Formats: sequence, structure tokens, C-alpha cells
Amino acid sequence: MTQRSYDVIVVGLGAMGCATLFHLARRGIRVLGLEQFRPGHTLASSHGDSRIIRETYFEHPLYVPLVQRAHELWRELESESGASLMTITGGLMIGPADGMVVSGTLRSARDHRLPHQVLSASEVHDRIPAFEIAADVVAILDPRAGYLDPEACNRAHLAGAVAAGAETAFDEEVVEWSADGNGARVETRSGSYSADRLVLAAGPWTPKLAKDLQLPLTVERQSVFWFEQGGGPALYEPEGFPIYAYEFKPGTICYGFPRLSRGVKASVMHDGQTVSDPESVDRKVAPEEVEPLRAALRPILPRLSKSRVRESGVCLFTNTPDHNFIIDFHPRYPQVLISSPCSGHGFKFASAIGELQADLITTGESRFDLSPFRIGRYP
Repeated sequence: MTQRSYDVIVVGLGAMGCATLFHLARRGIRVLGLEQFRPGHTLASSHGDSRIIRETYFEHPLYVPLVQRAHELWRELESESGASLMTITGGLMIGPADGMVVSGTLRSARDHRLPHQVLSASEVHDRIPAFEIAADVVAILDPRAGYLDPEACNRAHLAGAVAAGAETAFDEEVVEWSADGNGARVETRSGSYSADRLVLAAGPWTPKLAKDLQLPLTVERQSVFWFEQGGGPALYEPEGFPIYAYEFKPGTICYGFPRLSRGVKASVMHDGQTVSDPESVDRKVAPEEVEPLRAALRPILPRLSKSRVRESGVCLFTNTPDHNFIIDFHPRYPQVLISSPCSGHGFKFASAIGELQADLITTGESRFDLSPFRIGRYP
């Protein structure tokens, strides 16, 4: 059994864990990353070919400075790694004028003076012929929206962390951890490790690792689909087709991407089964699961809605009741940081969250207002 000591241990090497490992290692911190699965596994929330990034954030204006910093850091990581990580296509936020998506988008754009355009149905179709939206629906163009390659992002963060001196251990499941005034100890099936600080960034396994807190986290199964290019390939090329989010019924959206190598990806947000244990998730997608998505797409992308499904897949959302993140120190163990930037909209922020979590670990402070993400907001 190994017995090693570090300044910081990061448990979980998905998007948030890899980014945190990267930023800690670059500061000269002796850091270990522990992951229960192999690199690039498909069992949680950080795999696949694409994640949306957008600036006019309809969820709340508080996220805008965070995504702006994430933009900067993704570009820096691209430059340092030589990898292509972020593609800017523009983004359409579509829905009724008084709906969550449109009103929230305009609020963020107004509060932060962000560039945007309000487009009529005919203007949308003229610019992007694949879209055929109703005259009573509003579309807002976010010129800085696009998509990230999540697996490439994670590889770049991980490689940069290791190059800066971080150690990693994959296929090493954490069975328990403990903390006292002198730091923290982590027990795995292969060894025992100690550190001054501990970051728990385990995605859907966070409720298990932080069970003493009884955090109100639920694990949701999200099915995604890649379609053939209904209506012709030129309609969906990244050069002329944006990412989009469409509020097709109050409070519920479908979203999608341009054509990628696997097809034209789309999904309905927060329409999946919740489970108590990520190990029990059904990883197979039944053919009939695509029908709600076809119905959601029909009013805006009628040709795509009829297209053949090329591939399907499953990823996991770890949701809070208000869909805001949890980034906070354990209320009894201030040397333990709980990291759950989640609820299905967190990946885009990973570069910035890695930086701010490194700030929290090393200085106890962050440049961003993290009060909405505190554990104490839950009774």
C-alpha cells in the first residue's frame, strides 16, 4: 500500500478536476489527481464531441463574467497546447418573447452590454436557411457563442498539469476520506494519500463522497442524438449554422449544434430519468427516445426533425434544485472544497472554474462572486 503526501489532492478528473489540477500544478503546488476510471471514459459528464459555450447567459447575468474569463482561458489553453478546443459559430436563443430563454438572454445582454441582435423569423431563415421559425417567436443572435470539444479540453488540461509536475492515478477508486486539523487523508483500493487540502470534484459520485452533507443533488440521465443532415449537408456546416437553444414549452428547451463528424447533434434539456446511483444508469438508448426531440425540433428545424438518427448516447447531469452550482468549502472541514459545477450547463466554465478553485485552495478568495454557489443556501 502506497503512502504519499501532497499539498492538494483532487478527487475526480472530469472537466472540473482536470482544470483544477492544471491550475494548481502551474502554481508549483504538489498535487495529485485521483480518478476511478480510465482517461477518456464515457460513464459521466465530460465525454463526447461537443459542449455549448455562450455569452448572453439566459440562466442569470451572474454567469457572464465567469464565461468571459472561460473564453480567455480556453484560447490560452489552445495556444499553449496546440489543440483546437473552441469553435465560434454564433448562437441563436429562440423562444416566446416573455419566455425564460429570450427574457433571460436580453437581461444578461443588457446588464453586461453584450453584443447581440434580435432577429425576425424571416431574417433568421434568410441567414440560416435550415431554420423555419414561426412569426410570433423571437430569436436572439449571440455572436460569441459556439462549442467546445470536451475530450480535447480535458486532454489539454491533463497534459498541461502533468507537464507542470502534477501526478495522476487512474483506475483508482476512492473508498473513503477523512479530515482533521492537520489536513486530509484519502483511502483508495490501492493506497493511502494525505494532503493539506482536498478537492472533491467527482461529478455524479459527489453525493456518495460527501454523504455526510446530504447535498440535494440528483443524477439525471441525458440522452443525445446525432442526425443525418436533413435537407442537405450545406445547411448545417459550422461556417453557416450556429448552436441554438429553443424554448419549445415554458421552461424547457431543446438545443443543438452544427454538423460534426458524428452528425448533427441535438437533445432535449432536462428530460431524463433521475437515479439515486450513477452505477444504475441505463446506458442504452431505446429507439423511441428520440420522438420527444423530433417533436421539439419540428417548429424550428422541420427537415432535421425528420432525419435518420446516426448515433445516440448517454451522459449524466448532476443537478441542484435551483440548477446553480455548488462551489464551497465543507462546513466542518475548511480544508475540503466541494466542487459540483453542474446541472448540465457547467462544462463551458471549466477553464475558469479550475482557475478560481486554485485561487480558493491557495488564497481562500476568488475574483468572482460565489455566494450563489454556497452549500449554506440549502436548509
